[in-house]
Amino acid sequence: MQVALPELESAATINFHREVSADDFEAFCAENPSLRAELSAQGEITILPPSGGESSYQEADVCIQLGVWAKTNRQGKAFGSSAAFVLPTGTILAPDAAWVSDSKLQSLNRPQRRRFLRLVPDFIVEVLSPSDRRPAAELKMAEWIANGVALAWLIDGDAKTVTIYRPDIPPQTLQGITAIAADGPTTGFTLDLTDIWAGL
Repeated sequence: MQVALPELESAATINFHREVSADDFEAFCAENPSLRAELSAQGEITILPPSGGESSYQEADVCIQLGVWAKTNRQGKAFGSSAAFVLPTGTILAPDAAWVSDSKLQSLNRPQRRRFLRLVPDFIVEVLSPSDRRPAAELKMAEWIANGVALAWLIDGDAKTVTIYRPDIPPQTLQGITAIAADGPTTGFTLDLTDIWAGL
């Protein structure tokens, strides 16, 4: 089913009032390739507005740094915001950046790796854009962790903060830092925040 929406300034929700499977959602995305969408466990499809120039630049900086580290580390792969992950609850989310260990990727065959990835990333990063609402972003971060993500960062370029999410530990917000070092599955990765804070 194709949908036509006006220009969005914030996220819009579509509720079909029925169960929406991962296959249904993947078909919906294929029919609406210009939309960036996510699926809740309750079957609601959220259409996300395009990122503005500055937040897109910040997301790209995170992806570049994570990708360079992943190629050096050679223990997993880095992904950008177009990669969607099917989580155990049925939620399908697309983080701004993610890292997945090779051992998880190898559990999928080649056809499965070419579709939405039915696995939980080890590490994800979300970058707040002007259209994002912080409470909704915080709920999304909690959902990542509840589904098994080991480490997640929420980056707020305006406030110059990074909030760290881990299982069984309250979120921790850091401010006034110019770099942040990962732990757990991505130990050894350090994100330089200088250009992210500078913006465009």
